[in-house]
Amino acid sequence: MTTDNHPYIGMWVTADGHIRHQLLPGGRYDEARGKRKSAYQGRYVVTGDHIDYVLDDTGFTADGDFVDGVLYHAGMVLRREA
Repeated sequence: MTTDNHPYIGMWVTADGHIRHQLLPGGRYDEARGKRKSAYQGRYVVTGDHIDYVLDDTGFTADGDFVDGVLYHAGMVLRREA
């Protein structure tokens, strides 16, 4: 599925603001952690309400699910930033 106009594109943030996932058009993401901008970058693919992440440099993979406007990923709960 193309991600250029996907409804999940945007910034997803934990309640404390420590983890920030920016889902970019074209299937790229940029994750910030605390004050560290661009801590991780890579590719993502959304299939339905499921997201698969691939960290570019290490090949590390992770996944998550969107449920009722919330992203559940690796034990974290992220909400879309307004």
